[in-house]
Amino acid sequence: MKRGGGMVKPMASPWPVHDPPFLTFLFSDVRSGWLWLVLRLYVGWKWLEAGLQKWTPGWLEQGVALERLLERALATSSAEGPFIAFGWYRDAISYVLHTDAYVWLARLVVVAEIVVGIGLIAGVLVGVTSLLAAFMSWNAMMVGVGGANVLLLPLALLLVFAWKVAGYIGCDYFFLPRLLGPSRQNIPQQHTVTRYPPYLSGRM
Repeated sequence: MKRGGGMVKPMASPWPVHDPPFLTFLFSDVRSGWLWLVLRLYVGWKWLEAGLQKWTPGWLEQGVALERLLERALATSSAEGPFIAFGWYRDAISYVLHTDAYVWLARLVVVAEIVVGIGLIAGVLVGVTSLLAAFMSWNAMMVGVGGANVLLLPLALLLVFAWKVAGYIGCDYFFLPRLLGPSRQNIPQQHTVTRYPPYLSGRM
């Protein structure tokens, strides 16, 4: 920004709050990549296993398995009301059932689970892949499929938070630098000097 005919260097933020060292290590230090590798392999294998188990005619041909799952989610009720507490989600499931969209949606679920599993195991765009995993776990829990999803959802969110280093021991070691460009630390900083008028600099 120009002031008085010169360039003024931007001021750093005065906010004194910084990440604790252990959070910096977990989410920004590549040395934590080994910890995230173990978590990636576990979450990735669970999704790959789930997708392979669904590789059946009930899911791939007519989507009957998904249709029954959604119908059960709508029909299940308790003394307080329907199992699905959110009306907008019940309406979405009803739309899927009435338009027969569950046929292609079931195939999409199977393929997505397999792709997410392979992506996490290989460390490909871990942030995006983990976000998809978290979204699928959330949807499964919304229709009453708990089980491993209760654990997989928070683990996937942790991988989302650690997107910078979670795939360091994996394909992201090659992908992220090419997708996001060089680090700011590797870019030479251009320092500018503020030029003041002669009557302020002491020179006439």
